[in-house]
Amino acid sequence: MIRALPASARTAVPWKNGGGVTREIAAWPEGADMDDFVWRVSLAEVATDGPFSAFPDVDRTLTVVEGAGMDLTVGGERRLVNTRYEPRDFRGDVPTDCRLLDGPVVNLNVMWRRGAVSTAAVPTVAVVRGRLRLGAGTLVVALDGPAEVAGVALGPYDAAQLGDEAVLHAQGRTAVIGLSLPADAPLA
Repeated sequence: MIRALPASARTAVPWKNGGGVTREIAAWPEGADMDDFVWRVSLAEVATDGPFSAFPDVDRTLTVVEGAGMDLTVGGERRLVNTRYEPRDFRGDVPTDCRLLDGPVVNLNVMWRRGAVSTAAVPTVAVVRGRLRLGAGTLVVALDGPAEVAGVALGPYDAAQLGDEAVLHAQGRTAVIGLSLPADAPLA
């Protein structure tokens, strides 16, 4: 079983702080809002400098997928995020300010609520190319080229969530996000 999540079906939603837009790829539980998700995966469009939204008790992995990157200040500490496709972890409840390096960026964001998932179930993020066997519950997001998983063709920013093991064939960079769902959680 596989759940296709086409990019064309996503709606742009203003950030929690109004400073940009996000397009949700998937979240758990299904239909959760910004205050009650257990985990959430989205693409965020950052067009201007400014603060990130605060997410109490949430950890984040951010991956720049378009643009030159950002100079972040996270809890007073500078973090240069200027390499595409390199996942970076930080806490969502620490004040974070962004200065764009050279124009707008698009970020893949994976967020999960601390304490709502066990340490073993914390989402993992990798960006891969080529052939890779994936486990049930994995979410894949094609980034800069086509990919195919379990017979589903993915164009840029299309995603799929696996219900069973499958083999990914990624011609371009593809995000592979290990997620944990309750055993009785439906994919559709």
